Amino acid sequence: MSDSGFILEDDGSYTINNKSYISKDAVYGDYECADRGLLLPIFSEYTWPPEVRAFLYFMGLLYCFLGVAIIADIFMGSIEKITSKTRKVYLTSEKEDEPEVIEVRIWSDAVANLTLMALGSSAPEILLSIIEIIGNDFRAGDLGPGTIVGSAAFNLFIISAVCVMFIPKGEIRRIKDIKVFAVTTVFSVVAYLWLLIIVVAVSPGVVEVWEAVVTLVMFPSLVLIAWLAEKNFFGVPNKTDTSKQIELGNFQPGETDKFLRERQYFRDGRLDRDGLVAFIKEVKNYPGLTDEDAAVLAASKLVESQSHSRMWYRVGAVRSMTGGRKTQPQLSYKLKERSKDRLKTLIMLEDGTNQVYNAMNEHPEAPTVGEVPQVQPHKNAIVDFHSASCAVMENIGKFQVAICRTGRIDTRVSVRVETIDGTATVDQDYIGINEIITFEANEREKFIDVEIINDNQWEPDEEFFLKISLLMDPEKREGVQLGRISIMEITILNDDEPGIVMFQKRGFLVKESIGNAVIPVVRKNGADGEITVKWRTIDKSAVSGRDFTGGEGLLTFKHTETLQNIEIPIIDDMTPEKDEHFEVELFDPEGGAKLGQINRTAVTITNDDDFNSFLSNMMQMTNANVHALQVHHETYLSQIKDALNVNGGDIENATCMDYILHFLTFGWKIIFALVPPPGILGGWLCFFVSLGVIGLLTAIVGDLASIFGCLVGLKDGVTAITFVALGTSLPDTFASKAAAVQEKYADNAVGNVTGSNSVNVFLGLGLPWLIAAIVHVIRDEPFEVKKGNLGFSVGLFTGLSILCIGIILARRFLGVFGKAELGGPATPRYASGIVMMSLWMVYVLFSSFQQYDYFK
Repeated sequence: MSDSGFILEDDGSYTINNKSYISKDAVYGDYECADRGLLLPIFSEYTWPPEVRAFLYFMGLLYCFLGVAIIADIFMGSIEKITSKTRKVYLTSEKEDEPEVIEVRIWSDAVANLTLMALGSSAPEILLSIIEIIGNDFRAGDLGPGTIVGSAAFNLFIISAVCVMFIPKGEIRRIKDIKVFAVTTVFSVVAYLWLLIIVVAVSPGVVEVWEAVVTLVMFPSLVLIAWLAEKNFFGVPNKTDTSKQIELGNFQPGETDKFLRERQYFRDGRLDRDGLVAFIKEVKNYPGLTDEDAAVLAASKLVESQSHSRMWYRVGAVRSMTGGRKTQPQLSYKLKERSKDRLKTLIMLEDGTNQVYNAMNEHPEAPTVGEVPQVQPHKNAIVDFHSASCAVMENIGKFQVAICRTGRIDTRVSVRVETIDGTATVDQDYIGINEIITFEANEREKFIDVEIINDNQWEPDEEFFLKISLLMDPEKREGVQLGRISIMEITILNDDEPGIVMFQKRGFLVKESIGNAVIPVVRKNGADGEITVKWRTIDKSAVSGRDFTGGEGLLTFKHTETLQNIEIPIIDDMTPEKDEHFEVELFDPEGGAKLGQINRTAVTITNDDDFNSFLSNMMQMTNANVHALQVHHETYLSQIKDALNVNGGDIENATCMDYILHFLTFGWKIIFALVPPPGILGGWLCFFVSLGVIGLLTAIVGDLASIFGCLVGLKDGVTAITFVALGTSLPDTFASKAAAVQEKYADNAVGNVTGSNSVNVFLGLGLPWLIAAIVHVIRDEPFEVKKGNLGFSVGLFTGLSILCIGIILARRFLGVFGKAELGGPATPRYASGIVMMSLWMVYVLFSSFQQYDYFK
């Protein structure tokens, strides 16, 4: 026993002033790395093999990175809600009593990007640094500062390289707000130079209170100067065109994608009546789009026409990584594959082919054949009859029926032709047919012989049917499909007159959106020989060229044919108007035929039900689709629904990978669904609650990283600049790539990287160092920060970052790079991207070597 009352026992315990203590070594012994965590391990892992522990901690680290990304998604949703607040500005307009109202955002872009949005993307790194210092009894550690610098290196070198190289071929992206970028770039370099100065030069190995205060004060200084630059306090205004390019990346390439990219319909990203009408009129010209489809596209266009922050792209990246609802608009495969011909078929009125199908479906002695076939002439060969019906004399014997091929004609196709009984029966009234007809390449028409049996007995008119069907062999069914007239009605008559031609009815009513009005013309009282009749349209209240496409033409009835159709395009101008009509007249029949009683018919174009009701419904559907694409939730119900369902409930567009990622992250989603949604209290409640959850999860990440690094023999500094920095920065990488591809400018891709790096230092080191420095002043002891490893890492990064920024600026001004920060000619852009990646590898390798004293 010494004078101080200290007694050391044989078991490693000791006594001071009659109080017993157990040494750290006595507690942990060979329980490797158990003392490295603040919260972990929760239970004893003493008997576990180190290899198993290392693997489990590594998997836990990866899983927690996903958890951090998901809660950061909710956190950023609250920031989006907060910064999206607008105020109304009233402007004069042409209408005296109705001033034009526009909404402008309250938050400045520069202020929002450098405060809440920067905090949103850097919160894990900042909180990790704060938690590490507090958990270490306000002593500096290696994990927090290492993560700050390592994350900055990854952001600047790797994200910039990815954005430079992965711009679509032949395209470029320039930074628009170059003055704001210049401010954040200068501050990012100054931040790390200042960090180097206070650690190595001014007070080596010690951080004093005033140094921490200066570091922290640089943050509001950065925000203020960036805001002044945005407001043009430092020079002439930018000359850059500020129009926004619209990109819908999930659409298939082609005409639809082209017009969606090039035309704007919704000013300032707001849904208005005129813009919606113009958009729907345009989108209806493209294949296979119903009103619901048009509403989906309008919502997509509306969302894309709004200005988006880097945070919006980050949320989208996180949701893609976790199988959540996408922020980018998606078109289903079904929607992409529909054709315009199908739409026309579904809305066609008074079609003779429909009548034949209906007759067969309703006839008690004929089989049910279903709906009229739907055709895709751009993909397949279309085979059908020339006419939907014909009539022949009973004593005709044999006659020929034409089978036509349209659509693709460059292939060899085969179909089956067979007869079906109606009131006429096989072998009594006609000879049955069951043949395979083959069209050679470029062959458009084939004929099949049909034989009628003359029994010399009086009978009423009878009918039977010819049917075209596809062959059973799957290979022979490829590239061919049935046309709209795949069923033909044949009527057996008892006279031999050429007949009379007339309209089927005196008037037809068609909707303005029908596309083509189909006017049937029938041939009665005989069908012998080939006849023709001319037709023409006559303007009335409906005018050709404005309401319909009129003109004149010639109808040809081949021998025995009794029905032909006149198709007249109807123009849908998408404006409410009264019913209008025009007339169609038959004249000048040839071939012995005569005109019947109904040689003129009226076609009335009626407005679709109620136009205002239609437009209101479209606006409601569009708004519903827009609401589904927003990044934040207004209610607990929608937040929990998104958490429970893969792809946020959009099952139709969910991929196999979405299901796998949703399954892996389901636990995190359920837990975090209990966080108050951003719709409550303007997003502020969600902001603070989710920030606290991020802090708790970050503490766990710090423990996992420290223990894992210890188990595999890595120092905290090396673990920080590799695993932790990579895990926290990966969502930003995907977000920047998406912004680079879809935005017209490079600001959201790389313009915010330097600002985020600056904020990491000012808040991630300035705030915890200030707290720790004050605590140490109270304790009357210096706040020590190891200068060797941190000073080397910061100095190396600062030098390499200046080189990387030089490359970015050179790309902006040199023609060999296309005079743009991103994209440009293939060889220079890949070369510069590889150089940037090499800078990151140099930083990681040399910093790691320093950690293990290779440079001493």
